Amino acid sequence: HRGPVREGGVYVGGNAQLVEESFGLVGDEILYVGDHVFVDVSLTKSELRWRTALVLRNLEAEIEALDAFAEDRRRLEEMMAEKVRLEERYSSLRLMLQRRRAGYGPQPDRSEEEIESEIDAIRETLATLDAKIAPLAKANSELVNPRWGPLMRAGNDKSHLARQVERYADVYTSRVSNFLHHTPFVYLRSPRGSLPHDP
Repeated sequence: HRGPVREGGVYVGGNAQLVEESFGLVGDEILYVGDHVFVDVSLTKSELRWRTALVLRNLEAEIEALDAFAEDRRRLEEMMAEKVRLEERYSSLRLMLQRRRAGYGPQPDRSEEEIESEIDAIRETLATLDAKIAPLAKANSELVNPRWGPLMRAGNDKSHLARQVERYADVYTSRVSNFLHHTPFVYLRSPRGSLPHDP
């Protein structure tokens, strides 16, 4: 179909001005729904100021995989917290040993041998812990896809795709039919973003 947009027709032509004129709407009165980040979504947002909804079809599989891995992730997080605690103690002991050997700063009330013995014990514990962490961390990094892992995560950080989605899409969903759960006037709010210093 070419010309004014009509109900039941399929529009081909890429003329955004005609779309705006046909609906009598401009800019952020329009919600553009697409599945291409740079091509459609970024252009309609940056050039036309349309609101944009990005469809990420693989999102449901990722959510299912993350849910299935939840117990392992909890164990992984507990072990990582223990690793951090041990590394902090290890660093403190190294500083103690350095002060004892160089004779500066507050002097520890322990002998060099006692400090070295605890350092060795912690080093062994860390090696054992790393051996337990490694397979879980590997499995976590291979969720959804064995080569590049989750769609929206890269380890503890956001993936490049997730950053693009944040930058170019106003909202994202796994399928357009998810909008049927809301009226056209719904106000979609994003959850509070996390920062590295958050608990």
